Parts: sequence; C-alpha cells; structure tokens
Amino acid sequence: MANPGTNLTSAPGTGSRRVRANGDGTVYQRKDGRWEAAGYVLAVGDTRKRIHVYGSTRKEALALLTEKVATSNRGIAAPSAQGSVATFLTYLLETVAVHRLRENTHTRYTACVRLYVIPGLGRKKLAKLTAKDVRTWLDQLRTTCQCCARGLDAARDQPQCCATGTCCRKRLSPLTLAYVHSVLKSALEHAVREEEIPRNVARNVRMGTPRPRRFEPLTGEEARAFLAAVHGHRLSALFELALRTGLRKGELLGLRWEDLDLTGATASIRRTLQRTDSAGLTALPTKTHSSERRIALPTECLRSLEEHRDRQAQECEAAGTGWKASGYVFTRPDGNPIEGATLTRHFNALLRRAALRRIRFHDLRHSAATLLLEQGVELVVIKELLGHAHIGVTATVYAHVRLRLQRDAIDLLGNALRLPAEPAARPEDGDEPPLCAALVR
Repeated sequence: MANPGTNLTSAPGTGSRRVRANGDGTVYQRKDGRWEAAGYVLAVGDTRKRIHVYGSTRKEALALLTEKVATSNRGIAAPSAQGSVATFLTYLLETVAVHRLRENTHTRYTACVRLYVIPGLGRKKLAKLTAKDVRTWLDQLRTTCQCCARGLDAARDQPQCCATGTCCRKRLSPLTLAYVHSVLKSALEHAVREEEIPRNVARNVRMGTPRPRRFEPLTGEEARAFLAAVHGHRLSALFELALRTGLRKGELLGLRWEDLDLTGATASIRRTLQRTDSAGLTALPTKTHSSERRIALPTECLRSLEEHRDRQAQECEAAGTGWKASGYVFTRPDGNPIEGATLTRHFNALLRRAALRRIRFHDLRHSAATLLLEQGVELVVIKELLGHAHIGVTATVYAHVRLRLQRDAIDLLGNALRLPAEPAARPEDGDEPPLCAALVR
C-alpha cells in the first residue's frame, strides 16, 4: 500500500497506480472510505503550509485541492486557525463569498464585517475565539451608541452627540443585531467546513427573538381605490399586476415581453432587475430557485398589458432613432429600464392621488396574499404564486389572516351545532384580530 506522503495514487476501482507531477499534491483514500488530498499553498507571512481537504470521491477531493492551489497561485494566502478573525474574514469575503453571493448581498456582508465584526473581534485568534467572546461583543454592540463608536459625531460640522457631552443613544436595532450575528455564524460555519476550527462557537450564543417588522396590507376597499387611482397612468399595467399577483418590484421591472404568453394567460418569472455597484442597473437571477416560476395572469391584467403594449409601440415610434430596444415590458418613454427608486416615486404619488395612507411598494405583495387568504385560497397556492421557498414562510408571514379564518371556521361550526332555539352568537368587536398593522418576520 502506498505511503500517503508519496505522489502515487490508485485509480478508483482499479489496481493501477498513477504518478502525479511534483507540486500537484497527493490524493489517497482513507480507512474510513473518504478521500484526502494534501498539498502546499501560500500562508500568512509569505510562507507555505501543507493543507488537507476531504471528499467522498477522489474527484471531489482533487477538485477542492485544485481550487486551494489556484487561489494560492494568485498570491492569496490561505487562512490559518492561528491567524486572527480579521484575516480569516478578509480571506472569506475576497476569495469565497465574492463568487457565491449576489453582489448586493456581498456588499451588505462586507459592510457588516467592516463596521461591526472586525472592530469588535478582529484581533482575536480564530482558534481561540469562544462563545463568551461573541456574547460579550454582542452585548457591547447592543448598548453602544453607533454615533460615537464609528466616529459619526466627530465628522459632523456641528457635533450633537458624545462630542457635546450628550449621547443620542443611536443603538443598533434588534433586527440589525440579529443580522450581524447571522453573518458571523455563517463565516465561522465556513471555517468549520474547511476544518480551520472544530466548532462554530457563534451557534452557542442565543439571541433574543427580534420584534417582527410590521406591514400594513391594503383592505379590499383600499385596494379598489388604488386600482381606480392607477387607471390611465402610464404604468397602470405594472401596478395592477403587482396588486393582483404579488410580484416583487424587481421581478416586475425585470419582465420581458418574451416572458409573457398573453394567449395562454401566463407569465414566466426568470429574473429580477436591480442596481449594483459594479454594473449599475442590471438583470440578476431571481431571489431564490423557488422564485423562478410561472404564474397565471388575471383577465384584467391581460387587457391592461395589451393596452400597455400598444402604448409602448406608440412611444417607440415617437422616439425614432432614440428608442432603446431593451425588450423589457415596463420601460421609460425612451425604452430604457426603470429604476426602482423611480417606480417608488410614482407609487407614492398614486397613493396621494387616491387619498390612501402611506405604505411601501412591497406591501402590495402582502396585500395580494392577504386578500387571497381572506377569499379562502389555499396556502399552498399562495406559496407558489409568491415564489416562497417553503410553505412555512407563507404560513408565518400571514399568520394573522389564518387566525381570522380560524375564527370564521369556529363560528361556522358553532352554527352547525347550535340548537334551533339558541340565538346566533356574534363575536365582540375586540375579538377579531385587526387586518392592518400585521406582524411579519
């Protein structure tokens, strides 16, 4: 049997041996059945160290080793458990996360690490990081004024916080604190997978459940008033589609005419239009794999989309050579894609025209789901329409509506069991959960 330290490896399923070139590392099968690959890569301090990676097959182990060596050849040092938390996080963001995360997500992760994680834990050794360190750091974040900690007050022309002796107590919200904690957990989980550390100490730190963010869906009466207000608007088809199908803003702006089958009354959701730092306004894959879906189009939306297509053809003719043939369904008058911020301004103007309360554009999505549930549509159908990854997400978000439907079901059962002489029971005004100001995680 070959010594693991040599460059002789056995091909799977055969007795033959193959010699790997010098510097390619070694690949061999362990006694537990896994395959192990070992080789030398660049380490911190311009040195080289031997690393070991593992896979269920020879090909998988070799691919992992090849990836590590390629990263080393680009001059990027491999992290070390003896190195600091800051060194590992920098390596993770610059070499791993940049290829696996959407650009906007990577930007948020980078900002979170730069503003909170590295200042608090960056100097600690990765291998010596404890759950107590993480808990102490989170407690400090929870009670520290960010104006003072990040020097925001000192940079102002007229200081108004600690620089004047009066702290404004601008602390992180519970939701932001939970997000910071989740970023650290995700980073340490990767360190565990790469066998840099034996366990993820951040998982042992329990955070209090943050208060859910509120959303206020439109009632049926408000929804009808909104539809009346958008009638005649240049983007009326978009707003009607948002309220009747619950599509996200980016999904609406990313729709192309090739995605619509007006004859079959369906729409294929394949992309989302978002602004990124590197490419500006660009089309990206949908939020999740489940978000890529095909939905049925209401009859009212078919009519408005046909009218919108005719209007766009007139705009194209009027623009002449200045028309930008982007292929998107909803565009500016010159054919260019619409910015999300521009759509929000149009939406807020329509709310004022309809004399409706101020809500977010995303609340149209919540309104569609809420109204569907109130009409008795099954939760699984709404889950498919909204493109949620799991039905549990749909059930949690719209729990307030399900409680209301439970009340109706119980009342129906009570009517069925009531004796003929008993008067019909009516719930008190305070028993029914309010439709607005619902909670969402």
